[in-house]
Amino acid sequence: MCREAKSQVRHARIDSAPHADKGRYYSHLGARKSFIARRLSIINHPLSTVNPHGFTLIELLVVIAVIALLMAILLPCLQRARKQAKAMVCQARLKQWGHILAMYTSENEGYLPYGPGIAPIWLFRGPMPLEEGDSTVRPFTQPVPTEGIRCCPMAVRESTDGGSSTLGYRCGTKGEYFEATWSNATTRSEVWKVIRPAPSFVASYGFNSWLFESTNALPVAFFRGVGEFPRGTNVLSVRGRSGVPVLLDSLEPDKFPSSDDVPPDEEGELRPRDMRRGFAMSTFCLNRHDGHVGGLFLDWSVRKIGLKELWTLKWHKDFDTRGRWTRAGGIQAEDWPEWMRNFKDY
Repeated sequence: MCREAKSQVRHARIDSAPHADKGRYYSHLGARKSFIARRLSIINHPLSTVNPHGFTLIELLVVIAVIALLMAILLPCLQRARKQAKAMVCQARLKQWGHILAMYTSENEGYLPYGPGIAPIWLFRGPMPLEEGDSTVRPFTQPVPTEGIRCCPMAVRESTDGGSSTLGYRCGTKGEYFEATWSNATTRSEVWKVIRPAPSFVASYGFNSWLFESTNALPVAFFRGVGEFPRGTNVLSVRGRSGVPVLLDSLEPDKFPSSDDVPPDEEGELRPRDMRRGFAMSTFCLNRHDGHVGGLFLDWSVRKIGLKELWTLKWHKDFDTRGRWTRAGGIQAEDWPEWMRNFKDY
């Protein structure tokens, strides 16, 4: 018997039943319909966990997977853009240093100050006052504030194990003797710190020390603290200034690079395992900008410098730009330390 026929038989029996039985039946039927309606309203509620119009578990997992895929694609691009922005900030700060040094040389007949190791620190310090009671006399005046341009934005923390160095040198307008103490950085993200004379400050750039050497033989009287004070390099007399580095990303305030210097076996290694080899170039050889460092040149131009390109720059007049660590000198890829082999050759 089909369902409709059974339903008709059931209603015929109810209609022939006494009045009280019919009332109970229809009351029960109404309550059941009301219960079913309430259940359906709960199921179809937007907050219901069984809402047929909401997302299923599979749909949610698909959405999460798509979001994760997009993040995996976009994050490297965002990181690359962030590094490029920091490299631009670094170059802008080096450009400001170019303005400072150009003003200094224009006021001193084209000369940079004399005093490797000491003169760079006083250039970095600028007009920053000494602590009260410090008897140190400034060897020369550099009046431009430097607080916001001493550090590359990629160098953000102080070193904890770089060791410290103390250097004393005669410089200043009368050849006075000065001492300075600083701690070295050991990684590309670290800054070096001047400890003395106080107050201390941090920086992450370093000068080409050769520029602060006297271009003439030093008189004996100078070492006695008397006589005419020597000066550093005369910028106006240098040929090919666009190839002479002045200020670069660095682990120390300054250094005397040589064409025979070996690259560091590991990034941030200031002293080679074989101490018979030169190592000054290690100060500037750090992967701070994707195989490059920022650099200011003697014509006051700024650009990125490849790490292997450091050996091709004219650090001083007798520097061999075709030495053994250049392509012209016959260098092979396997001759470089492993961490540098994938960088561009020069």
